[in-house]
Amino acid sequence: MNKAEKTNPSQPRKARDVQHWDMETDIAIVGFGGAGGCAAIEAADAGSSVTIFELASASGGSTAMSSAEIYMGGSGGTRVQKACGFDDSTEDMVTYMTMAAGPQADEAKIRNYCESSTAHFQWLVDIGVPFKDSFHEERAIMCLTDDGLLYTGSEKAYPFAQQAKPCPRGHNLYIEGDNGGPLFMKIVTENVEKREAISVEYETRALCLIEDDDGSVVGIVIRKNQQELNVRARQGVILCAGGFVMNEEMIAKYAPLLSRGNSPIGNPGDTGTGILMGMSVGGAAINMHEGFISLPYYPPASMTCGILVNDKGQRFINEDVYHGRMGAYLLAQQSERFYYVLTIDQYSDYEKVSFMGAQVAGTGETVEELEAELELRKGSLQHTIELYNEDCEAGEDTLQHKAAQWLEKLEPPLVALDVTPGRGAFIPYFTLGGLDTLPSGEVVDPQRRSIPGLYAAGRTACGVVRRAEGYSSGMSVGDATFSGRMAGRAAAAAQRNSQ
Repeated sequence: MNKAEKTNPSQPRKARDVQHWDMETDIAIVGFGGAGGCAAIEAADAGSSVTIFELASASGGSTAMSSAEIYMGGSGGTRVQKACGFDDSTEDMVTYMTMAAGPQADEAKIRNYCESSTAHFQWLVDIGVPFKDSFHEERAIMCLTDDGLLYTGSEKAYPFAQQAKPCPRGHNLYIEGDNGGPLFMKIVTENVEKREAISVEYETRALCLIEDDDGSVVGIVIRKNQQELNVRARQGVILCAGGFVMNEEMIAKYAPLLSRGNSPIGNPGDTGTGILMGMSVGGAAINMHEGFISLPYYPPASMTCGILVNDKGQRFINEDVYHGRMGAYLLAQQSERFYYVLTIDQYSDYEKVSFMGAQVAGTGETVEELEAELELRKGSLQHTIELYNEDCEAGEDTLQHKAAQWLEKLEPPLVALDVTPGRGAFIPYFTLGGLDTLPSGEVVDPQRRSIPGLYAAGRTACGVVRRAEGYSSGMSVGDATFSGRMAGRAAAAAQRNSQ
């Protein structure tokens, strides 16, 4: 077996085989995105020396590619929520996020996130992250204004609104356009650089973990300048290396349904390396079959007034939900074709502002004409629209429970967009599975016993977000930054290994 085969993320190196430690630090962090940066800041402020190992030539990760909306609230509300007139209950936030995660919900992790959310907001403000005290009312996938608060999920939609009082929790950075991610990582990087206890090794690939004979993680093997180096981590290793959306083999193995999407969302380093490292020393990988997958059917907001039908001409979801829930429900249907049906007025400026890019599949001066053009069974779409229009007149969607504000009769002429996966519509996706961790960040084995010296955060860990059905924009960056802080704090509290 040659050297290249020996050094891989699925095979840890034994400490007894390490002849020489090339580098030493208290805490080694793999990955310098939002999770890794926040973990480093928290650990350094707690008194530990930290070294971040980043594959790329600069910080950023997937956080820098995002809009950097951050999902926060509870405890009466953040400063921004209060300034905008919203009183957010922690219990409502817990209920919403628990419903969002469904049967996979980690109740302890969700409650810790929600109860600590306003303090996390303040921590971000304290390191310089700016938020404007203003509310963006328009329904949008991302806030292109500099407003500081907006609804970013299904909070106002069925069935969530019936169980938890709706409240906007998407906190948008004080910057116009889709520029929140770069600004956020600029601020985090500046905070890292001004802390003497933190050093960063760019263009450095983490190859595998190093464990001792007791099963404790005591370091990592890296490749820098074409040389393999052994790094000793006296207090532990924090894996913040992203998910596995860029690893086609892992997608096919663990989350094959995601391959129906056409645009993987992530950075080139999202290859699952961190997850494989954790698994190599006994860490449990959970929720690996799940991922975010979206049908970004709005903007414009008027699209919400249309209906989504399958190849039987039937509706199957309330169209006022978050676009990720729409994508997940679409994939779950036993249908080969899907169409989004609208009036000409609802279609509006779709071609100018849409992210979805779905092509027009048919038009009709009558419902019957559109039905025939879409090659649906005669009468199927007519029946669906007849019932829908009756509900619109009555002001109650009796079948799918779309909120009354979005109920508008579908009066011809009508247009149908082809939103079938694989036919051109933009269907982005990323993974939501990862290493099982305690709320404090320790990686655990299948029996939920902590693996000494190993922590994980961000997309490498399985966080509070578990399914596309319940996703809300801002949950990823919120979870990454918060879980990074928790892992950094826990690692800094660990006893230093001096051997």
